[in-house]
Amino acid sequence: MYLTLREIPRELCLGENIMASSFLWRTLGRTKLLPSHTLGCPAARTEWYRNFWWTPRLFGVAPIKLHMPALSPTMEDGTILSWLKKEGDPVAAGDALCEIETDKATLTMDADDDGVLAKIIVPGDTKNVPINALIALMVPEGEDYTQVEMPTETGIPSAAADTPTEAPRPAPTEEAPSEWMSMRHVAGGKGQVDLSPAVRYLVESNRLDPALIVPSGPHGRILKGDVLRFLAGDPSAKRQEAALPAPSPPTPVAAPPPPPPPPPAPVAQPPVPPAPAEEDEFVDIPHTSMRRTIAKRLTQSKTTVPHAYSSIDCEMNSVLRLRKQLQGSGVKVSVNDFIIKAVAQALKSVPEVNAQWTGEAVQMLSNVDISVAVATDKGLITPIVTDVPSRGLQNISETVKELAGRARIGKLMPQEYQGGTFSVSNLGMFGVGQFSAIINPPQACILAIGGSRVQVEPTEEGHRTKTVMTVTLCSDSRVVDDALASKFLEGFKENLENPFKAALL
Repeated sequence: MYLTLREIPRELCLGENIMASSFLWRTLGRTKLLPSHTLGCPAARTEWYRNFWWTPRLFGVAPIKLHMPALSPTMEDGTILSWLKKEGDPVAAGDALCEIETDKATLTMDADDDGVLAKIIVPGDTKNVPINALIALMVPEGEDYTQVEMPTETGIPSAAADTPTEAPRPAPTEEAPSEWMSMRHVAGGKGQVDLSPAVRYLVESNRLDPALIVPSGPHGRILKGDVLRFLAGDPSAKRQEAALPAPSPPTPVAAPPPPPPPPPAPVAQPPVPPAPAEEDEFVDIPHTSMRRTIAKRLTQSKTTVPHAYSSIDCEMNSVLRLRKQLQGSGVKVSVNDFIIKAVAQALKSVPEVNAQWTGEAVQMLSNVDISVAVATDKGLITPIVTDVPSRGLQNISETVKELAGRARIGKLMPQEYQGGTFSVSNLGMFGVGQFSAIINPPQACILAIGGSRVQVEPTEEGHRTKTVMTVTLCSDSRVVDDALASKFLEGFKENLENPFKAALL
């Protein structure tokens, strides 16, 4: 296939100065050299042209491919919620292209290069897009985005492509023999008979009963000749029991008079069948990326980490009095802020608990970063309060509120929920008295906080009331044994019951 004048614009012949330099024409994977008159130049010129450069009009614009990024270490796929740029919009490096929901949060994908967004391959509101899948194409600045060259890979595979289509099978008929029967078929009649393919075809096509045919082959097999003789009406090919004469009728004997009919039996009413139970109605709620990741990690934790549980009661009277005093001074802090601070102080006193299991060794961590469990509509997430020992109560309170607010709308950055050395989960505010939590690997512990309750304690003067809270330490017994867990809980209890002495402020 040679390039004709209609296929190459006239302006590609740029004059006498470059007539000697020709153009490289690529077609069907081969290189063809074209004479000068093929390009519409004088036929007297016999130079051959080389170096036929790519042009957008003939070959399209080479694209800049945009793939699904891995926005977190645990991300395997994501959901493209929406595109912030449209096809044809100019894009500068650092511009947000689209919003992607990962297994933990909703993040934006930023452009790495300048150019024009040419083609959106995976539209918005597309779920389960695997990482490294092609999602869009860009072209460099100054290029015609409508002439972008489409690659062979086109984003995520469709559901129809993932499901293998089964070829329709013809409806079985009585006349047609089955294709999947073995070469030596055993047909049923009055007895099982071994048939060869040719005999089977004659038997099934003529709708014969093999049990009525007299076999003449070895081991009682029916041969093709036996069937042909049977069809021809040869009596020797039919079994004798099929041709036996009908028995003579017996001599009639006078029958005795019939007995009187019995009295009619009472007609039983048919049982009324029970009314069919109404089918239960249900609604399928699709899994979000976060929910799938939570299920995977919790199952992994519960099946691979040996959980141990230790509980202790803490008196909360001193903390409640101090909190009331701070509120009178205009400082608003919660009981959970005191708990986070008391956990950090206890980890500084018992650093062996602030560790992680790696399989090769137990890593003792110097930084104390507390992961605080926050419930969202899409699942549980644990934003991290870093370097808690150096923070005051008011700073801890403001940080937790800010992180929890962004966690509920899915706006946390990966570094704000990945990591942490110790977790705290508080269900006391929901009325739960005591519970056990599941460890978040590779962390070794999580502290489950229950609700407060009032108890009456006898004294020498009579009795007094106190507010008590039960906490449960869920620990990895490979890292924290029972004695170490008890030591940590005693330190935590001491800090919480004596907030001034523990310098929780």
